[in-house]
Amino acid sequence: MKTKPVLVIGGTGYVGGRLIPRLLEAGYRVRAMVRNLEKLKCRPWSGHSLLEAVEGDVLDLESFKNASRGCRAAVYLVHSMVSASSGKFPQADRTGASNMVVAAAAAGLDRIIYLGGLGSKDDPALSEHLKSRHEVAQILQSGPVPVTFLRAAMILGSGSASFEMLRYLVERLPVMLTPPWVRTLVQPIAIRNVLHYLQGCLEQEASRGETFDIGGPDVLTYEDLIQIYAEVCGLPKRVIIPISFLTPHMSAFWIHMMTPIPSSIALPLAEGLQNEVVCGDTRIHHIIPQRLLTCRETIELAVKRVEQHTIETCWTDAGEMRPPEWTYCGDADYSGGTILECGSRIQLRATPEEIWEPISKIGGPSGWYFANPLWSLRGWVDRLVGGTGMNRGRRDPTELHTGDALDFYRVLDARAPHHLVLLSEMKTPGEAILEFKITPLGEGVTELEQLSRFVPRGLAGLVYWYGLFLFHEWLFGGMVFNTAKKTGKPIVKGPERFTPRIHRPCGINPRDH
Repeated sequence: MKTKPVLVIGGTGYVGGRLIPRLLEAGYRVRAMVRNLEKLKCRPWSGHSLLEAVEGDVLDLESFKNASRGCRAAVYLVHSMVSASSGKFPQADRTGASNMVVAAAAAGLDRIIYLGGLGSKDDPALSEHLKSRHEVAQILQSGPVPVTFLRAAMILGSGSASFEMLRYLVERLPVMLTPPWVRTLVQPIAIRNVLHYLQGCLEQEASRGETFDIGGPDVLTYEDLIQIYAEVCGLPKRVIIPISFLTPHMSAFWIHMMTPIPSSIALPLAEGLQNEVVCGDTRIHHIIPQRLLTCRETIELAVKRVEQHTIETCWTDAGEMRPPEWTYCGDADYSGGTILECGSRIQLRATPEEIWEPISKIGGPSGWYFANPLWSLRGWVDRLVGGTGMNRGRRDPTELHTGDALDFYRVLDARAPHHLVLLSEMKTPGEAILEFKITPLGEGVTELEQLSRFVPRGLAGLVYWYGLFLFHEWLFGGMVFNTAKKTGKPIVKGPERFTPRIHRPCGINPRDH
């Protein structure tokens, strides 16, 4: 049964990024459908002989059909985690599920395995996010290919959105004013138990076409989880004060400000926390037996991984990574508008590897090497206006990979020891990129260039750029100088500004500039 590949949709997400190496280790051939192959190539298992990567989008039926062709089964791990207020994610989920039905039928798949959510679909108070998960299951089950629907509540593990929300709230708030949902019953499950069930559904015929509730051994409240986390980390017991007038929107804003979880994700999470999610069906325990970790054991393991910087995947891994068109517009003038630039460079008597070392550690706990309080202030301002802020930090303290979140940047390109391109995800009236280029000049001298590039949106974008231009020159010049000092190597020349103070049309590619 392992001769034909298993199609994993959502292979660079939190669950998919852990399921694929597990299947590969078990001898499965895996075809991972992802929207960005560069993002997948950075995973340590991307070169495995049993892995085939294909580029595709669940909203594009033809690419879905191509990815499904020749596979025996599919594991569907796609969820559009966007605020319900936008009204966009239910339709995106419907389209993706409908395309999965058509592609699976065309490819003659043996089964589809879908990881969704608990909660009663007949509950009038069910959150929009959970409703969408149930709707996806109904669409998938409407097709001719049997669907195994795994209904999970909160998934706990290092890097999961639920765990990160719990971690930051408990560590930062000894006293919490919370909504009434803090005493709602929930049955969390450890990520490793989820992975075991997913793999087991590929192997056990009795699971084919069935719906199962999956959860851990504990049924408790969110208040219980908070106190368990505090005990595991040696923190004093948290004071929990439920307040009846706190709405999901207010809760989402508070989560947005105090944790790395953005409001667009915090809102559907907060709405879902109001619904009791407890397993009512335990049949899967006998079909796919395993030892289920308690919440305390799960939190202990997750905290240990955070402390050891061994997080395999993170909630920030999920989502689209699409570089703006102007970042690779080649030699032709960019027709979408003006590209504004601000750059500094410095020459050192050092190897590229010696300069790359501090570059690869930038952000997160290391900070940005210059004016860190101002970076923090910018992060708080960004958070206040609904942006990502600085709370996300970084996945690993010493390594950067394409697709990684880095404070309020996203890594577009990381090629040690020569090139790093960061896309700004902060709220600005335009699109911004920060680029580092390390070039050996010969005779033991290497040049470090740092270039900030910005495409403004309208008058606000131009005012933003020119109003902060002198500040940015000072900031980035200081960064280059302090980055050079971090190497401990002698400076030969600079730092100096190397871009004109006026705009120029696009003629540079961040990959070969």
